[in-house]
Amino acid sequence: MWLQREIRLEPRPRGFHLVTREVLGALPELAQLEVGLLHLLIRHTSASLALNENASPDVRRDFETWFNQAVPERAGYWTHTLEGPDDMPAHVKAALLGPSLMLPVGRGRLALGTWQGIYLCEHRNRGGARSLVATAWGSTAAGDAD
Repeated sequence: MWLQREIRLEPRPRGFHLVTREVLGALPELAQLEVGLLHLLIRHTSASLALNENASPDVRRDFETWFNQAVPERAGYWTHTLEGPDDMPAHVKAALLGPSLMLPVGRGRLALGTWQGIYLCEHRNRGGARSLVATAWGSTAAGDAD
């Protein structure tokens, strides 16, 4: 089975946001996969995706704090500043974290660790709606049509 779908995520404020439920809700066909892969690509250069701790909101706040200190706004060395002081730092943060995730699917579910979740990492103050391309492929249960 092959499946590709665009998933639109509602605008969120700057920060690290769990979107696992939204992604899974948009892909009910994953339940048909006995074994497979899910690739997620964010179609933006100022936001990123990450897989990390899904229980404590402190982790998400700490990520935001660290990234804001490591990649500061209004630094004198930024030359790409026409789109605002948060734009170039957002591009750097997105490059550090990356635009995609490759996730295993087993027995109709994401085969993640107990405390793992999918993050939308919004690096702009007002990034707007974000778009993901989800591509899933794999083998369905025995006897099912591919």
